[in-house]
Amino acid sequence: MAAAAELTHPAADRLELVEVLAALGHPVRLEIVRKLASGEEAFCGEVVPEMPRSSVTHHLKTLRESGVICQRPQGRKLYLALRRDDLELRFPGLLELVLGDA
Repeated sequence: MAAAAELTHPAADRLELVEVLAALGHPVRLEIVRKLASGEEAFCGEVVPEMPRSSVTHHLKTLRESGVICQRPQGRKLYLALRRDDLELRFPGLLELVLGDA
């Protein structure tokens, strides 16, 4: 995964609806977001489906750069969390619509 110095997250007031929707529009990324819907931080290996590392890196980068998730490296592990509060503040009701009963 990416080194800590490479993990940039957009500020909540800089989140763009088009980018968030594009990130959520891919089935793999939507599944990752559904797994993070509880709001609890989770280790990458618990959340991401079995797929090539390059694909995982791409999907997580897309979600992070759009502002949907935050990533926190700790040692050799990468922890993920849904930016639920930031998304709700910027786009009220969006996650509820996208996630449904998740």
